[in-house]
Amino acid sequence: QARLVESGGGVVQAGGSLRLSCAASGRIFSGYTMGWFRQAPGKEREFAAAISSGGDRQYYADSAKGRFTISRDNAKNTVDLQMNSLKPEDTAVYYCAASPSLSTWQRNYIYWGQGTQVTVSS
Repeated sequence: QARLVESGGGVVQAGGSLRLSCAASGRIFSGYTMGWFRQAPGKEREFAAAISSGGDRQYYADSAKGRFTISRDNAKNTVDLQMNSLKPEDTAVYYCAASPSLSTWQRNYIYWGQGTQVTVSS
């Protein structure tokens, strides 16, 4: 059964860093674009970052550029999101997702994790 499990969320002060990790079952990792999305309280879920199946292309939301780095380890079936210089507006539930196509659109992601909470205090 396809499964994505996120970890690494928590509470951090503004300016700090967190590293999120997502572990995927084998059948939904190789060949899939992996993405991170986030949903802040009272807001719709939005794209944060994505990485191609081979790891050679990365895409970021404007809000994440220069602060977030997405990476993947295809041998370990994991995808990480390193978040630096965190801001209170980064507070959200962060979701890992998998898409069979190279995309940043939520509609193209067919597998989703349960999410991990990130809270940035001011």
